[in-house]
Amino acid sequence: MLREVWPYVDAQRRAGHRVVLARLIGRDGPGSRPLGATMAVCADGTWRGSVSGGCVEAIVVEAAREVLGGAAAHVLCVSPGEQLLPWEDAPACAATLEVLIAGAPPEPVHGAILAALREDRPLAVRVESHPPYRWSVAATTDRLGGEDGAFVEWLPPRRRLILAGATDLAATVARLAHLLDWAVVVLDPRPDHVRSGAVPPTAVVEQAWPDAWLAVHRPRPEDAVVALTHDPRIDDAAIRAALAGGAGYVAALGSRATHAQRLRRLEGTPRLDRLVGPAGLDLGGASLAETALSIMAEVVAAANGRGGTRLRDGDQPIRVLEVMSVNWIESS
Repeated sequence: MLREVWPYVDAQRRAGHRVVLARLIGRDGPGSRPLGATMAVCADGTWRGSVSGGCVEAIVVEAAREVLGGAAAHVLCVSPGEQLLPWEDAPACAATLEVLIAGAPPEPVHGAILAALREDRPLAVRVESHPPYRWSVAATTDRLGGEDGAFVEWLPPRRRLILAGATDLAATVARLAHLLDWAVVVLDPRPDHVRSGAVPPTAVVEQAWPDAWLAVHRPRPEDAVVALTHDPRIDDAAIRAALAGGAGYVAALGSRATHAQRLRRLEGTPRLDRLVGPAGLDLGGASLAETALSIMAEVVAAANGRGGTRLRDGDQPIRVLEVMSVNWIESS
């Protein structure tokens, strides 16, 4: 997706290098990457991203370098199995991929995408499916329709992960959540914790009681709230506010005994049955990093409507591939 490669695209542009984007705009069967998956290939020989998870990237990079060298932008049709020898088994994901190979968008589209991602503002990005592959943006997809076929990607604001407690664990969770593209807010009323410097700069740190902050900044259904302080005065207030505010995932750190005490204290709280505790999946870890991974694994699973079981024990599709953030506008 554009969000995955845009920091690289912007850095290369600022360095004065040309960049070609390869975007998965069609597929006639199963695949390991969703429509909209993007590779960015630079004239300096480097590249980022993927369109198939590894099966056709070498072919796509070569096609992108040809465009960088002067070849016309075009839609490349490629299959993961087309280069196999007759006696080699074709991969399970042998669908034909349609990959648009074209230059990265110029200004003002580049700047609009960069600003939307930095400020967590929604944006619809459209690229025509025929020469000259013009780009455009709008605040809603309704304003990007037209006479010609086009591929539109909807860039929604990031999901928010709101952590109650500026602890060492919160700092580790924040680092991992940033890699997973969550917008992280850490709340703590204690000045010394806020000023500790442990939380990475990618997270917003606020000296505030979580319940007061959540009353003003109401969580959305796609947001998650996790209480991490082990201080009932802070955690309990945060939990009540999160449950009342409609966050899709509300959890609290602590042992099973601690959580049982917490439930007794919070008895009568509306929607208490939605509270997850102890937070996290059963990974058996003990370190800060392992605990953070456990928590974020459950956060991601809940956001995707999954239970976090072993893949080998399930029968659902491994990935939620065809997300609603990308779609075709067909020719009329």
